[in-house]
Amino acid sequence: MSDITQEALLAALRQIKDPEKGSDLVSLGMISGVAIKDGHVAFAIEIDPKRAKAMEPVREAAEKAIHAMPGVLTVQAVLTAERKKGNGDGHDHGHGHGHGGHGHGHGAAGEDKPLIPHVKSVIAVASGKGGVGKSTTTVNLALALAGMGLKVGVFDADIYGPSMPRMLGIDAQPEMTPDGQSILPLHNHGLACMSMGFLVPEDAPVIWRGPMVMGALEQMLRDVEWGELDVMLIDMPPGTGDTQLTISQKVPLTGAVIVSTPQDIALLDARRGLNMFRKVEVPVLGLIENMSYYECPKCGHEAHIFGHGGAKSEAARLGCDFLGEVPLDIEIRETSDGGQPIVASKPESAHAEAYRAIAQKVWDKVLLIQSGKTARQAPKIVVE
Repeated sequence: MSDITQEALLAALRQIKDPEKGSDLVSLGMISGVAIKDGHVAFAIEIDPKRAKAMEPVREAAEKAIHAMPGVLTVQAVLTAERKKGNGDGHDHGHGHGHGGHGHGHGAAGEDKPLIPHVKSVIAVASGKGGVGKSTTTVNLALALAGMGLKVGVFDADIYGPSMPRMLGIDAQPEMTPDGQSILPLHNHGLACMSMGFLVPEDAPVIWRGPMVMGALEQMLRDVEWGELDVMLIDMPPGTGDTQLTISQKVPLTGAVIVSTPQDIALLDARRGLNMFRKVEVPVLGLIENMSYYECPKCGHEAHIFGHGGAKSEAARLGCDFLGEVPLDIEIRETSDGGQPIVASKPESAHAEAYRAIAQKVWDKVLLIQSGKTARQAPKIVVE
């Protein structure tokens, strides 16, 4: 495979002109976020959002020009409404990494093709802060749901800190469908999965601004051939920022699960996360207390390292369900880090049973929601 340099990529994009301004995209400083890895190329074209529809043919021409370069396998070009000021060199100096399916870039222009049309239910697994075990909870809940006979997918929405490749023990890159129009998810432990982590080295930072992240997330959802799924779990990044709001708007979420530890500061952030989902009219399925207690393997004594019962009390105070508690245990950490989550590797353990009990409660609530209404419509977000 030929080496693809940023200089060669920009040279190709200099052949693409903005029809209104009469100059090429690079000279106009419209190219940003250039990302190149193993034949996969991504970049953004920064535009005035009012010109989104008019610039879609330009985006397609830019993708076609890059795809024609030797060694290029896939291209993702997104239109973003954020406009740079000043440097005029045609690209960001930060280096991110990305992927794409040729001919399917998405951004401000959008597409008529729906997101995840064959996924019956979508559950966001969220936390107000990092470090509470959200991803570990996501993958074990997904495995527990799959153990109930459901077809399950996991979408890793944490662009900056993807962890699903490691937790599912997947070390590969996605392939395209035979027609070259869609991306195939990767599989392990009976789960379908897509993550930015499949496309970048584990220690490589993704240095992208908000609009590019949103475009990449939307494209990964739209252009991945997920197939028929009963449920998809979305491993959300921590916090209540752009990603959470965009997914709440773009994806017909069935509901959200909030993960917290018992300590006060984590519960405060969990409260913010819960209130955000309520603000955008996403049903909160309940609260999970992770790292709830530590049980000594020798004597059986329980130590409440981060406190205990805080999430249950907070759930009662906020009027949402308490789904259950999971202990702080080295086996849960080691199995997840090793790509063999405890529900898959030690299904008879008490910890796996705890995840299965929570998963059953979550699924019962999903079925209740499904029986009571049609697919949820994306809300309008109002900032007061």
